[in-house]
Amino acid sequence: MTHLPPLKSPFRVVPLARMSKGGRWRTEAMRSYGAPVLIWFTRGQGRITVNGVTAGYGPHNCLFIPAGIMHGFEMSAQVAGTLIVLPQGSEMQLGLPEDPVHLRLRDAEQHMEMGRMIDDLQREMEKGTDRAQRAMMCHAGLISVWIDRRLSDMTQPPKPSNTSARLANAFAALVEQEFHSSKSVKDYAGELGVTATHLSRVCNKACGRPASAILADRVHYEARRLLSETHIPIKDIAKNLGFASAAYFTRAFQRNTGQTPSQFRSSH
Repeated sequence: MTHLPPLKSPFRVVPLARMSKGGRWRTEAMRSYGAPVLIWFTRGQGRITVNGVTAGYGPHNCLFIPAGIMHGFEMSAQVAGTLIVLPQGSEMQLGLPEDPVHLRLRDAEQHMEMGRMIDDLQREMEKGTDRAQRAMMCHAGLISVWIDRRLSDMTQPPKPSNTSARLANAFAALVEQEFHSSKSVKDYAGELGVTATHLSRVCNKACGRPASAILADRVHYEARRLLSETHIPIKDIAKNLGFASAAYFTRAFQRNTGQTPSQFRSSH
């Protein structure tokens, strides 16, 4: 009897502790995924920045982050939880929210419900069969319905974003679209119709960092990802990220990370 290899799943279920082993930048630096993501914190606390705005998180917090939304979160040794990457392009099929969602679950039964749903999803993923893939989509759909019900259960709807938060959201979205270019904070501010000084002041208020730090964080996360996960030549990474030369990229990368690109690549 021939045993076929397990099918590659469009889902990923990753313990947060495993993510942090690659370095704090794996969780804390600004990044986005090409697929929707669910983060389930079961222990510990910290801060998470989503689309340019920072908030605290704690145990039994559930965050849904749509594809292409820039985010990063603090990850101490006390933090535990799971990150679930859902299939790319599955938003409509699963009925997922269009905007980020942050649920702070107070009820113990809700904690157990979320834990069971994630366990069910992971068990099917480990089977690696065609039927398991179908079952995972069903479990993901149940998670989507569960989130929708929690949102409808809220006695008070989420407060609308203030002007500062909206500007921070717009800046984060623009950076996510154009961080490969050589645009400066002044260029982004001009596109948003504000001064660079005002933009930085707003970003400081929304997430505790100036606009320049958010932009640099996103660029250098991508640089570290490409250095650690690909064999693309360093000069091509520099060019693709909008640096004028490989030498300038090396200086900026070393200033940001404490290592040259070559040192970083050889250590990862």
